[in-house]
Amino acid sequence: MSERAKSQAETRQKIVEATMHLHEEIGPRNTSISAIAERAGVQRLTVYRHFPDETAVFQACTSQWLSLNPPPDPADWAEISEPVEKFRTAVAAFYDYYSRTRAMWTVSFRDVSEVPALQQPMADVAAFLGTIADDLIAAFDDAADTDHIGPTIRHVLHFPTWTDLEDQGLSNKQKLDLVTGWLQA
Repeated sequence: MSERAKSQAETRQKIVEATMHLHEEIGPRNTSISAIAERAGVQRLTVYRHFPDETAVFQACTSQWLSLNPPPDPADWAEISEPVEKFRTAVAAFYDYYSRTRAMWTVSFRDVSEVPALQQPMADVAAFLGTIADDLIAAFDDAADTDHIGPTIRHVLHFPTWTDLEDQGLSNKQKLDLVTGWLQA
């Protein structure tokens, strides 16, 4: 790689990292291109040279953040055949994930309606959680009372549900026991 190309790649990476940190600290709606440039130690024009618009920088930020903070992998519970055990394993993985990544998810959920560039990434997250929920719901096909299983699983996987229980002072184990009770009620 030539020195110029290497320098450009390093500058691009600084911009992405600056965006990622600002999003986590102050949220996407409060992160301006000027703030990104200042944090990255570059001029605004440099940001625009690397990213033509806010959506492009958000996409790069999202990709970088998710590479550093990958969501739970459904393969980790795919082979579990017992429905409640599968549910508990999946939910425990998501609750541990939410514990580690709360700051970013909090500002993302708060800002999504006001930041168009954030709406597609958040829709992608919702689709991913929908797929997880569908898989967990399918594991309960033989359950006698299936009317409440789908809505319960979807609610339990939702970040704001975890946040509400967290704000009440419950540990992840206590949350898991509580939501399992909801499922089995």
